[in-house]
Amino acid sequence: MTALLEVDGLSAGYGEIPVLKGVSANVIEGSITALIGSNGAGKTTIMRSLAGLLRANAGRCSLGGVDITGLRPDARVDLGLVLVPEGRLLFPEFTVAETLHIGAYPRHARAGAAERMEALYELFPRLRERRHARAGSLSGGEQQMLALARGLMSAPRLLMLDEPSLGLSPAATAALFDSILEIRRRGITVFLVEQDVHSTLEIADYAYVLEDGLIVAQGRGGDLLGSPTVRTSYLGL
Repeated sequence: MTALLEVDGLSAGYGEIPVLKGVSANVIEGSITALIGSNGAGKTTIMRSLAGLLRANAGRCSLGGVDITGLRPDARVDLGLVLVPEGRLLFPEFTVAETLHIGAYPRHARAGAAERMEALYELFPRLRERRHARAGSLSGGEQQMLALARGLMSAPRLLMLDEPSLGLSPAATAALFDSILEIRRRGITVFLVEQDVHSTLEIADYAYVLEDGLIVAQGRGGDLLGSPTVRTSYLGL
């Protein structure tokens, strides 16, 4: 098994406040790898750091063997690392089709963009139906579909998802997790931060538990789902 993303001793924070305190983790190519933890553990901070939106104070990150630690966010996208951020961050006045076109902005993603868009309309038929609607008029579930599709239009090698089920109904959440499984089946590696711990561990090939900026447990998703510590601390069982 080959690690697509390697994180070694990553430390980062905001001003004088340390959040990540030497995090090390790998994301295996072709896998769904999850990061779970309580609120304030540092999950979004690690996503922002890996995307280049937050400068690391120490440590090293590599994608496909290329050191990305000091690269700008756009350079990381050009290498195939794409973040779908918490809250989706769509432009509300842009239509669905316009939003997908924006996703294909990276140079490497422009070739085959039309074919990729058609494949995404097949994956998310509701987006085809609403392709002329403005993003701001979509339901929460439709907006999350659009945010995922926008990320996929960038032709990622690694798709990072930060709290994708936030604010969704149970039905939309179930559809979201089905979509994540289908994305992996299509050959795209997924790194997932998610508040729905139970559903996340059910689909994750491997998972890490982050607590107070440190990795405190790791293992196969199913094994962690059966862990008494995880069940007590994160599932309330």
